[in-house]
Amino acid sequence: MQQLAAKHPRPVRWMHWINAIVLPGMIYSGLMIYWANDVYRIGWGDKTLVAFFPEEFYRWLRLDYRLALGIAWHFTLMWFFALNGICYVGYTILSGEWRYLVPGRHVLRDAWHVALHDLHLSSFQPPQRRFNAMQQIAYTGVILMGAGSLVTGLAIYKPTQLAWLDWLLGGYAMARWEHFWLTMGYVLFVIVHLIQVARAGWNNFRTMVTGFELVEAEELQA
Repeated sequence: MQQLAAKHPRPVRWMHWINAIVLPGMIYSGLMIYWANDVYRIGWGDKTLVAFFPEEFYRWLRLDYRLALGIAWHFTLMWFFALNGICYVGYTILSGEWRYLVPGRHVLRDAWHVALHDLHLSSFQPPQRRFNAMQQIAYTGVILMGAGSLVTGLAIYKPTQLAWLDWLLGGYAMARWEHFWLTMGYVLFVIVHLIQVARAGWNNFRTMVTGFELVEAEELQA
């Protein structure tokens, strides 16, 4: 017999869906800014193997020739991104939710078991918790990435006023490079996150909408 069980508190759900709107807007507007000086590539010397990004990519997403609009949107959304992140961290600390999210000392071992199980390479069932070890690493990591994006973003936004911050980050060019790869990290996180949500099914998705999940009555008693 299945019963409804509470899983995600309302503040966590609200802040999750705010980020689901704000983060794509931040990435899109950031690419509008990056278009004006797209210097990053994979290669050596004058040889380029992969460029970020081809002209067709900019035209397809209508990113080109919209630098001023991109800057305006990026720094408007930044306030929502920053305040939402601060509220989320504050809530997890005050509510005690951090106990479910912060990785423990055996997290690498447990994450390895989760990865093997998800890839169907092992029949060993990892410990069943609200968040498994892989999720703890991913969610804690993305919070740290958010802090890194804010710091590096401020460094490249105000390089003169915040020259000390640029210096700490290795200079303006290095701060911009770090900001770019943090953004690529978000893209990878979102792709993996969506795959995992689809793989977990409707019950898992419903928990982030309603806050409840269907579980077997035996699990509730345990």
